[in-house]
Amino acid sequence: MPAIAAETPPFTYNRVPKVTVDFWLIKLMAVTVGETAADFLSVHFGLGLTATSLIMTGFLAAALLLQFAQRKYVPLPYWLAVVLISVVGTLISDNLADNLGVPLATTSTIFAVALIATFTVWFSSERTLSIHTIYTTRREAFYWLAILFTFALGTSAGDLAAEGLGLGYLQAGLTYAAVIALIAIAYYGFRLDGILAFWLAYILTRPMGASFGDYLSQPHSNGGLGLGTTITSLVFLGCIAAIIIYMTITKEGRE
Repeated sequence: MPAIAAETPPFTYNRVPKVTVDFWLIKLMAVTVGETAADFLSVHFGLGLTATSLIMTGFLAAALLLQFAQRKYVPLPYWLAVVLISVVGTLISDNLADNLGVPLATTSTIFAVALIATFTVWFSSERTLSIHTIYTTRREAFYWLAILFTFALGTSAGDLAAEGLGLGYLQAGLTYAAVIALIAIAYYGFRLDGILAFWLAYILTRPMGASFGDYLSQPHSNGGLGLGTTITSLVFLGCIAAIIIYMTITKEGRE
């Protein structure tokens, strides 16, 4: 019995939410906001990519400090960190592509390699990539680093498909949605490993959300609906806030 107790984590509450319909819904909205809010702040608000990146990185650091202070999943700090890391991930990709002129194919490759390296070190250290066992600060650090790279990779891959390959925003979003549907079929119908299915879907929801966000916000001349980044961001932020309130009241998503 003492040996078993010694192996028990000091905090047995999971620090991230269960994977539910609400989880995927708010995550998709968060990545959409990440795309449109980054564009709004850097272009329409006149801050520029560099200043926007520095400011939002500061907000993200504060949000992560708040999140790491929790010892179990709490909706507000967790999803605040997700929204901000989505914005910062978008800005990292945009800085490389727009400010430094790095091709989207190259940035996509860089972030893919960084994500694979993160997963490799995480698994070597913890022997699992499951999000159902984020009990310790070290596991949570690996988790958030992986999340950052999924957002940066998703931004680059989404832009590459929509612009570099000429698919257009709507077609690119629908293409990613179709791939996610195939992953769901493989998981539910053919017993695809749950951890692999989760991370594949998590990665792909980023470019899907980015593509749909651009489709809603970009002007007609660019293949969008012309709603603008302000309206698109506010609508999705409102939906995110409503779901967070619902999760807080109902305790939805807690392990």
